[in-house]
Amino acid sequence: MKITSECLQKLVVGGVITWLTVFVFIPTAMVVFSSLLTRDDTSLIKLLFTTENYQRIFDPLYSGIFIRSFILALSATLGCLLVGYPFAFILSRKSKRVQSILLFLLIVPFWTNSLIRIYAFKLFLSVNGYLNDLLLWTGIIKAPMHILYHPQAVILGLMYVLIPFMVMPLYASIDKVDNTLLEAARDLGARKMSVFTRIILPLTMPGIISGCLLVFIPATGMFYVADMMGGAKNLLIGNVIKDQFLTIRDWPFGSAITTVLMLVMGVLLLLYYRVSLWISGYQRGKV
Repeated sequence: MKITSECLQKLVVGGVITWLTVFVFIPTAMVVFSSLLTRDDTSLIKLLFTTENYQRIFDPLYSGIFIRSFILALSATLGCLLVGYPFAFILSRKSKRVQSILLFLLIVPFWTNSLIRIYAFKLFLSVNGYLNDLLLWTGIIKAPMHILYHPQAVILGLMYVLIPFMVMPLYASIDKVDNTLLEAARDLGARKMSVFTRIILPLTMPGIISGCLLVFIPATGMFYVADMMGGAKNLLIGNVIKDQFLTIRDWPFGSAITTVLMLVMGVLLLLYYRVSLWISGYQRGKV
């Protein structure tokens, strides 16, 4: 029985390693290798090594798009945090039955493709959409608002798609907070703000960091959100990558941008790992 168990473990581990090799490591290596080659008009890629593709990234046009992408992604992340944290906190204080219902409603949008949801959200925010109709009917505004095709529209679209990824880790982290700690702090005369800033916030910091990463990382590459909500003037770095591969057919340059983006995300994940270790040590009294 022990031999069978060991064989099963080896089979599972081997299957995982094979899957990662075929679908993650090899494609990533191909992208990095392609970024060092030269574009060819006939065969797309010429086996001529160069670093020009990486030098082009520092062109003001592309570096500006990188900066704009990070600003929009960071704004969407902060927006999701400001909306998601209170919701997750209230959710954790409800009964198990209410929690199950609200979590179910939070997951329901995943049953529909995000592209379809963004299209519906675009119709909702349009000049002739339901939002403007409601505000005009209630007399809050006198003329329709032009929300679409601005940076704010891209941020709203990213928040609409990604906010569940912020709420779930926040809820899991807040739900683990021991209520006896909060009661003890109140009994000792601590104010509500002090309880939040000195107990709840530090204990839920891993959930905050996880949620921010789960929102920020995909937000930089959701080109269809920028296309539909922001127009041609509000591009994300994902739009540039898509255009390089599908329209301009400059695969080496698209691979270079992708490689740089992967490196940035890798650095963020490394920072998350280091900060998580520091927080764990701090909570255990080792720092």
